[in-house]
Amino acid sequence: MTPANSTPFGEAGTAKYVQLTTYRKDGTPVSSPVWAVLDGDRLLVWTETESWKVKRIKRNPQVVVQACDVRGGNLSGEPVSGTAAVLDSAGTEHVRKKLIEKYGIQARVLTFLSRIRRGSDGTIGIAITAGE
Repeated sequence: MTPANSTPFGEAGTAKYVQLTTYRKDGTPVSSPVWAVLDGDRLLVWTETESWKVKRIKRNPQVVVQACDVRGGNLSGEPVSGTAAVLDSAGTEHVRKKLIEKYGIQARVLTFLSRIRRGSDGTIGIAITAGE
C-alpha cells in the first residue's frame, strides 16, 4: 500500500472511506462518505449517476476530500482541495475494476447488484485531481 504522505491526497489517498464535499449553487458544502481508490495522481470515486453530488460536480467541479469512517465522521488527515470530473462509460468501468481490486468481494458484489438494479449506466465514475 502507498504511504499516505507520498500521495497528493495525503491520508484520503489510502483511506477505506473518504468524505467527498461538493458545493450547492449558493456555496453551501455538502459532504458524503464514499469509497475511493488512488489511481496514479487521481482519486477515483463511484456513485449513482443521478445523485445530487454528480449534478453539483457538473455545475461546480471544485471538491474537498478527507479520510473518514463509513458514516462520514471521525475525519482524519488534512482536507485536500481538488477538481472533479465525471467519467464516461469506459472511465466508469475502470473505476469499478479499481474498486474491486481495493475492496475485494464486497465491491464485486455491490457493483454486480448495482448493474442488476440500475443497469450499467446507473452508476458513474468520478476522477478527482488534487490542487485547485
